[in-house]
Amino acid sequence: MVEATALPDTRTRLLDAALMVIRSKGYAGTSVDDLCHAAGVTKGAFFHHFKSKEDMAVAAAAHFGAMAEGLFSQAGYRTLSDPLERLLAYVDFRKSILSGTLPEFTCLLGTLVQEAYETHPAIAAAANRYISEHATTLEADISAVMATHGTPPTWTAASLALYTQAVIQGAFILAKAKGGPQVAVDCLNHLSCHLKLLFNHEPMERT
Repeated sequence: MVEATALPDTRTRLLDAALMVIRSKGYAGTSVDDLCHAAGVTKGAFFHHFKSKEDMAVAAAAHFGAMAEGLFSQAGYRTLSDPLERLLAYVDFRKSILSGTLPEFTCLLGTLVQEAYETHPAIAAAANRYISEHATTLEADISAVMATHGTPPTWTAASLALYTQAVIQGAFILAKAKGGPQVAVDCLNHLSCHLKLLFNHEPMERT
């Protein structure tokens, strides 16, 4: 007997819908009706779980952040022993997930903060929190590479980690402008080259 797969609860269905709808239409262009339709729920169900569209967007940012944390924590590059190889493999992993439609691979957090940085402080704060938390996951590797390579302390591991996110978020904007992922792939290739030059990278021999 095949067991039926349980549907996500209503709140989760709304948050999952928000990830796609907001990345497709933008925050301002997304209505509560759009979210309810995409999730297959009533407007009453929406307001049972969220006070407003803004409240839902803040929760969606947290939902997206948790999904990203799960994805990246289990990625194969995390098993590499050398911190520089790990950092470069992180960039390669980011390239590997540039697939599907634009709403499927672009960043909800970047989409939200571009619109809401001044008009919706709670959304901007949520986007900043989860972008910054993701950048923090790179800091230990960058610090280890800096210590190994004796890089002059003219910048910090935190600033380089945020720089990687600036390139990635900018790459998503260009992908939207140009209608496809190739420009984002090119940007990440440049990021990889920059990191290699910065640390005088020589590829490790594979055995």
